[in-house]
Amino acid sequence: MTTPTNWRKSSYSGSGDGNACVEVAIHRPRIAIRDSKTPTRATLTFPASAFATFIETLKKDLTV
Repeated sequence: MTTPTNWRKSSYSGSGDGNACVEVAIHRPRIAIRDSKTPTRATLTFPASAFATFIETLKKDLTV
């Protein structure tokens, strides 16, 4: 498996503790996730459909 190169972090990340977050990359047909503080360590990957379900669930839980 190749390593994605298009990592993005949340627009909510800022200076200080905001720099300590996760980064996400599209690596078709999967989504890769890594810790922004240690980008050379292991990544987690998920099927795109499972990641989409995860994000939608988070959005629902935030509006409750």
